[in-house]
Amino acid sequence: MNAPNQRIIECNGIHINIAEQGEGPLVLLVHGFPESWFSWRHQIDALAAAGFRVVAPDLRGYGKSDAPQAIDQYTILHLVGDMVGILDALGAPAAVIVGHDWGASIAWQAALMRPDRFRAVAALSVPFRPRGKAPPTSLMPRTENAQFYQLYFQEPGPAEAELGRDPRATIRNMLFGASGDGVAAARAAVAAGG
Repeated sequence: MNAPNQRIIECNGIHINIAEQGEGPLVLLVHGFPESWFSWRHQIDALAAAGFRVVAPDLRGYGKSDAPQAIDQYTILHLVGDMVGILDALGAPAAVIVGHDWGASIAWQAALMRPDRFRAVAALSVPFRPRGKAPPTSLMPRTENAQFYQLYFQEPGPAEAELGRDPRATIRNMLFGASGDGVAAARAAVAAGG
């Protein structure tokens, strides 16, 4: 197969970069944190070869898509709205939506809010969590040895300052740390008393 084509579309008042490939029923692939459409590159090719039209956007704030400055522009309603806006821009009445990590939460909510547009959902690594009486972050541990990364990003300021000091090193370290080589290096350091 060929490499996916990338282009910028307009939806919900912003520009969103999409990678697309193939012909047939539409499959929308939604990436997680800190990823981009590129994390789906192998699945895009395989799904297109299997007879699907595959679209993987960079979510707002990621990759080549616009990054609105206001924090309130990143609610689940905005993110689901972007997925619907992508379908509208493509002239597609409906799609199967697939999400990974944060993208899985978006996929679940898209299918719940707009079952007329998202006829099926596949979620990788994040199970469905129905709305509860307490915010999900209030249930996450906050100890010296256990803290969910989502908590780090709840207050504006500290995360941006720390991660923004050297963005290239930050992303490289995050991706290496989560890779097989990074995990092996961490285990070796612990075994050596480091």
